[in-house]
Amino acid sequence: MSGVNVAIAGATGAVGEEFLRLLALRNYPIKSLRLLASARSAGKKLKYKGEDVVVEELKADSFKGIDHAFFSAGGGISKEFAPHAAQAGAIIIDNTSAFRYDAEVPLVIPEINPQDAFKYGERRIIANPNCTTIVSLLPTFPLHKQFGLKRAIMSSYQAISGAGAQAMEELQQQMRDWAAGKELTVKHQPKQIAFNVIPRIDAVQDNGYTKEEMKFLWEGRKIMHHDALRATATCVRVPVLRSHAVSLTLEFEKPCTPEQAREILAKAPGVIVQDDPKSELYPIPLERAMKDDIAVGRIRQDISVDDNRGLCLWAVGDQIMKGAALNAIQIGELLLKK
Repeated sequence: MSGVNVAIAGATGAVGEEFLRLLALRNYPIKSLRLLASARSAGKKLKYKGEDVVVEELKADSFKGIDHAFFSAGGGISKEFAPHAAQAGAIIIDNTSAFRYDAEVPLVIPEINPQDAFKYGERRIIANPNCTTIVSLLPTFPLHKQFGLKRAIMSSYQAISGAGAQAMEELQQQMRDWAAGKELTVKHQPKQIAFNVIPRIDAVQDNGYTKEEMKFLWEGRKIMHHDALRATATCVRVPVLRSHAVSLTLEFEKPCTPEQAREILAKAPGVIVQDDPKSELYPIPLERAMKDDIAVGRIRQDISVDDNRGLCLWAVGDQIMKGAALNAIQIGELLLKK
């Protein structure tokens, strides 16, 4: 294609703004760009390659002539407007959870299952995975291919930006108030987030897990085409502004060593290895913000598993970049290559 007509639904949000930055940075071949948001944001101007683009109100008829429609305005908005975009002929790349568990909708991480991106069918929707799933699976999948993953245990340390702009501001305000000796107020999180961690993200399910925790299993099976995968997760919100971290304990069918894992991960697309803890080399959120790749370190043998069939590792990635906007744009780039 010489160029495509692109729409962004949810253009004024954090991920929408990241879409604009990355589309320009990666020279996405855009013929025309339509920025869509709520009625109260209509008329606002956003920059794209130095030029002002006026935000329009998102409506059912907003997608006429659009080729690629990126959605990041909430699941309800995606469910309401994605069918209109598809009817207009667009391919929808949806960054919400609205369609992730629909059997007819592919769920894609381009480094893992790029072939699935072309299975969008008549509904014309491709789903972007949960950000924590992306951070976790990018290092897990190449090890699974080599050794055969049986079971995964994931604990997440998730940045407050994953809860939205108001939650970010609440953390910053609590820090300012603490420094000024003022009483800290809580509005947008269930508990105070400053100097604290909150072991509940998303709705609690009947089995006691939160939906965020179940996403790791549901999405891991679908993306890796691994229906036999056993997995458990604990997801925790931490007072970090940007970039999620995960601790992974992986049990395999075949014996494996940390040395083998480092060699495999060093060649894996979308992954870099930072693993020399004696020299203080390991991934941390502050150093992964605004970076494309998922960084992996603290790679070691799981001493609780027999016959060297287990590994422990630590992974960190920017959940707004690779965990959201970048992954979606990479899906679009797959479609362009086709």
